[in-house]
Order: sequence, then structure tokens, then C-alpha cells
Amino acid sequence: MLQDQSLGGRAGGYFYWVYLLSVAMTSGSLRLTTTLWGETFTYPSDNLALDLALLFIMAVLEAVRIYLSTKGNLTEEEKPLAIGLVLTIGSIFLSVYFLVWETYTLRADVILNALLLALYGLELILGLFAIAAFVR
Repeated sequence: MLQDQSLGGRAGGYFYWVYLLSVAMTSGSLRLTTTLWGETFTYPSDNLALDLALLFIMAVLEAVRIYLSTKGNLTEEEKPLAIGLVLTIGSIFLSVYFLVWETYTLRADVILNALLLALYGLELILGLFAIAAFVR
């Protein structure tokens, strides 16, 4: 049986993992200001611990969500795609927390979280259409 030895076959897996890693890192780097605020200004230590813990949970959740959604889409299977959509709902709750209840919310946080929530909504709609198409 022939193996796919083309550049696209080998590089495709590499670019997938680089993309997944970059998305996970971006989720954390956008919230770097939380840590900087804790170092520079008076930041209640209980709130700082909560914000950092939720930020870590969001980064892990995003990585798992993107992996499962991509796997479900590429293999045209409903189960990983549905799990990815359920994890999207969890990501929405965390994004709303960072938008509304974070101790220090910058204007950039508001803009990025509003954009993130709009994209999550679009993802939910398109994900439901994809699951409906895969069931047929």
C-alpha cells in the first residue's frame, strides 16, 4: 500500500499542531494583562488566583475544543463535533466571565471578547448545520 510521502501529507500534520499550539498560546497571551495587573497594581490575591485558574482552564478547554471540532469535521463524525460544540458552550461562559466579572477589564478585553462571542455563536450555528449534514 502506498504511503502519502508528498510535502502536503507530511507538512499538513506539522501545520495542524503548530496551529493548535498557537491557538492555545493566544488564549493565554491575550490575558497576559491579568498577570501584569497583578504585578503592577493592587490586585486582590483571591481574585488573581481565580482569574489565573479560569484562564488556565480556558486555555486547556480551547485546545481540546479545537482538536475535537477539527477531528469531527475532517472525519465527518458527529460525536467529536458534538462534544466540541458542548465545549464551546463552556468557552462561552468563560468568555462572559472575562468580559463581565474579571477584576480589571480593559477596553481591548471588551472588544476581543465581543468578537470571540460572535465567532462562538457563528461556530455553534455552523456546527449544528455540519452535524445535520453528517447525519444524513
